[in-house]
Amino acid sequence: MSILHALILGIIQGLTEFLPVSSSGHLELVKALFGDESLPKESLTFTVVLHFATALSTLVVFRKEVFEIFKGLFQFKWNEELIFSLKIILSMIPAVVIGVFFEEQLEALFNGRILFVGFMLLITAALLFLADRAKKTEKKVSYTNSFIIGISQAIAMLPGISRSGATISTSVLLGVDRERAARFSFLMVVPLIFGKIAKDIIGGEISFESTQISTLGVGFIAAFIAGLFACNWMIAIVKRSKLSYFAIYCLVIGLVAIGYKLFFS
Repeated sequence: MSILHALILGIIQGLTEFLPVSSSGHLELVKALFGDESLPKESLTFTVVLHFATALSTLVVFRKEVFEIFKGLFQFKWNEELIFSLKIILSMIPAVVIGVFFEEQLEALFNGRILFVGFMLLITAALLFLADRAKKTEKKVSYTNSFIIGISQAIAMLPGISRSGATISTSVLLGVDRERAARFSFLMVVPLIFGKIAKDIIGGEISFESTQISTLGVGFIAAFIAGLFACNWMIAIVKRSKLSYFAIYCLVIGLVAIGYKLFFS
């Protein structure tokens, strides 16, 4: 993989991790249009590094909240931070169940299925349109809401369904305050990312070679910086009810994907 390739992929990952356009869906479209050979052979290791970079950027953006959570947890008493942590754990359950028991079925969908991705992008667009028109409230995330949002995160494991788009839209449609919805959406995925990274490393599925250091480093930095920008930008977008712009984008890309598959493939 070239340095330029690593830079571009890092920027794309950093942006699409937070912007509601489905990074997995776009990856499948790239694979279908240009072939699997367009992706680097060391893609698994590279993907892990990029996900680590975006998870780290999330921790940086929400460093005050994360510090308060850990501070509250180590006080060993029932407090706001402990309650929030329990809600995060509750939201993780659906995705963990899907990842553990349906991993093979899920991976089968990541095989250049443009038609499927196109329809999933249309669903993402519909969710974003609905969320943008939802009534603004000051409601916090409840335990029940946490689990429902977690279900939407599990569904977003499908290529074409945006994780941030699905979880934020679900939160807003449940009446959760928009800024709290974005905050919860970004923080709830961090433990899953670190857990997946640990699983891959322990399982020996990824390995680092000295020849990869430069490309991995460039990709990491690009994803981290792009992630910082996209995370802050997305929070502002949600607060200002501007999700419709991304809904239009997903709608157009989805229709193009469907049309390409039906008429040109």
